[in-house]
Amino acid sequence: MKKIDRAAAFLTANATVFRCPVCHAPYDHVAEHSLVCPNGHNVDLSKKGMLYFMQRAVKSEYDDAMLAARRRMLQAGLFRGITDAFAAHLTAEPETILDVGCGEGTPLADVLAHRDGRDVAVGFDLSKPGINLATQLATNAFFCVADLAQMPFSAGQFTTILDLFSPSAYQEFNRVLAPGGQLLKVIPNADYLIELRQAIFPAGNAHAQYDNGNVLRLFQQHYPNATSQRIRYQVPVAPERFDDLMLMTPMHWGADQARLAAVAAEPFPQITVDVTLLRAEG
Repeated sequence: MKKIDRAAAFLTANATVFRCPVCHAPYDHVAEHSLVCPNGHNVDLSKKGMLYFMQRAVKSEYDDAMLAARRRMLQAGLFRGITDAFAAHLTAEPETILDVGCGEGTPLADVLAHRDGRDVAVGFDLSKPGINLATQLATNAFFCVADLAQMPFSAGQFTTILDLFSPSAYQEFNRVLAPGGQLLKVIPNADYLIELRQAIFPAGNAHAQYDNGNVLRLFQQHYPNATSQRIRYQVPVAPERFDDLMLMTPMHWGADQARLAAVAAEPFPQITVDVTLLRAEG
C-alpha cells in the first residue's frame, strides 16, 4: 500500500483526533486524500503521507544533514534509555499518544516498538524535513507539520503526551490531554552530553555548563504534584558515528571551528545521557 493510502486509512479511522486550524471544528471525514471539517475546510495529504497544518512557512534550524546525523545516532541507541522509560509509563491498554516536537520520528517509533500495535500515535514538528524523514520509518505512527502554540488536535484526545527536549505550551497540553491522561516531559541535566560540551567549550564559556532550573520550575508551577525520575547512562560512540554526534546537537552552532576540528580529531569512546523525566497527570 502506498504511503498516502495508508495515511488516508489512518485518518479515516481517527479523523476526530484532529481539529481544523481555521474554524477549530473537529474534522469529521476524509474525501479522497483530504481531511475535511464540517465547514468545508480541508488539508491535503502529501505523497509521503503527512499533513501540513502550518498557515505560513517556518524555517527550522535543523537542516537535512543535522536531522540525518540525529537519526543515525538515535538508531544507534543514544536515546534508548529514555524511550524505554517512556514505554514503561504506558498502560497495558491501547493508548492515544502525542509526540510533541517529534523531529525525525525515531523516539516515537522506538516507544511503539514496545507496544502491541493497538495504539493511535501522532507525532508533529515544525520541521517539514524532519517530518518527511519520519514518514520513512517502519511505524504505525502518523506524522504532521504543526505549530506547538496552536496544535491541530481536538480537546481531550490523548492519553499520553511525550515531550522529549521540546518547548512546552502547557495550556495546549492541558486542552488536548484526556481526563486521567499523563504528560511525560524529558529535560536535560547538567551532565547531558557532558563529554562533548566540555570538549567544545572552554571553562568559563557561557555554554560550558547547562542549568535546567528555569524549565523545571516552570513545569512544577503548572504541575505541583508532578513526579520526577533521573535517567543517566552512557552510550558507546563508534568512531564512524563521532561526526554524527557532533553534528546532531545545536552545541556546534556558533562554536569555534578550529576547536570543533580539534575535537573531531580526538573522538572519545562514549557519551553520557543524563536527563530528568517529569510526569504529570491530567
